Amino acid sequence: MDGKERRLRVSAGLILRDGRILICQRAATDAFPLKWEFPGGKVENGEEPAAALARELREELGIRATVGAEVSRVQHAYPGGPEVELFFFSVPAFVGEPANRRFAAVEWAPLATLPAYDFLEADRPLVTQLAREGRLPGPP
Repeated sequence: MDGKERRLRVSAGLILRDGRILICQRAATDAFPLKWEFPGGKVENGEEPAAALARELREELGIRATVGAEVSRVQHAYPGGPEVELFFFSVPAFVGEPANRRFAAVEWAPLATLPAYDFLEADRPLVTQLAREGRLPGPP
């Protein structure tokens, strides 16, 4: 694997409804099986991170999302795995009801309970911040 293949760009959506945030548990057959994450996915070549998020939310959850501001960005290197640049966006509105099309589980979780879930390492600083502050962060 060359350096280009080992660096992934990933977009994730922070979707709130009634004081809860949408979280997804990775499938048992995925890398990092059964870890929790915010919905989203890889940014394809030539694609903008916000457009990638809108596409991924359509594919994975069947919703048409309004992608808002980027609220956080993280670079994380997984031991023995890829380096990830992760873009977190607010999703202030969406059309449709989220449907689980590829995850082990999908839940609406209260922000304060997020640290109880076994999140991917790259997500953990934001998880802690969301639980502590009880709201989405402002743009970086």
